[in-house]
Amino acid sequence: MLLPRLRAPSRALVQAIINPAPPPATSISIFTTLIPLRRSPSHTPILTTVRHASHQTQGRANGAKDGPGKRLGAKKSGEQYVIPGNIIFRQRGTHWYPGDNCGMGRDHTIFAQETGYVKYYTDPEKHPKRKYIGVVFERGDVLPLPRNAARRRRFGMLGVVRDAEIVAAEEEIALGRVLRGEREIAQVKSGKGKDGLVKRELKLRPGYMYREANWEIGRAAERAKVKVRAFKPGDRFTAWRKSVARKAKNAERRGMRRK
Repeated sequence: MLLPRLRAPSRALVQAIINPAPPPATSISIFTTLIPLRRSPSHTPILTTVRHASHQTQGRANGAKDGPGKRLGAKKSGEQYVIPGNIIFRQRGTHWYPGDNCGMGRDHTIFAQETGYVKYYTDPEKHPKRKYIGVVFERGDVLPLPRNAARRRRFGMLGVVRDAEIVAAEEEIALGRVLRGEREIAQVKSGKGKDGLVKRELKLRPGYMYREANWEIGRAAERAKVKVRAFKPGDRFTAWRKSVARKAKNAERRGMRRK
């Protein structure tokens, strides 16, 4: 900010005009009092300015910044084992793109989405210049996969060795069900296994399931000769006893949890 300032002679002149001194005995005009001021160039009024600082100049507040490194670059090398969530590559921008079984965060960090081995590769069919990072399930697999090839997915299941005869029989039964669409008679053990085998008819139900009707399933206790107390809609005393027993059991369970 610039502030005008006047030198001392000019301020004295203004004071003389505002508070004039008593006139002398002889008639002297006011201009005669200004003659010495006009003769001396050093007493001429000059308008000067003062410039105040508008920017911080002390220390290195405005100097170059030299912060810590961000540790960018590859964190997992090729064919290195990773699990879901492992960071493979940190970058600024998209020098590398996520491939099979990999994802990219909002800061362009590429991470693994499946358990496997890291592969760095290019895919000219997808893009002629981009470089990709993927994860394969077997160390010997190669990326990119051929066009229209089946994509491998890991579902977290365990492989179980099954008997070939059982598998063939199940496939034959399933194929027969689909081709014939007929009713099937299954031998199913009754309640506790005391009465041997009982033949029951299984029909194709909604949802493509061969099972009994709901009313037949509801009579399982009757077929097993299990006696069930008849339900009485107006028996409120029995309902109250069940409610009290349920509340007592819940209170006991909560007490054990506190211990």
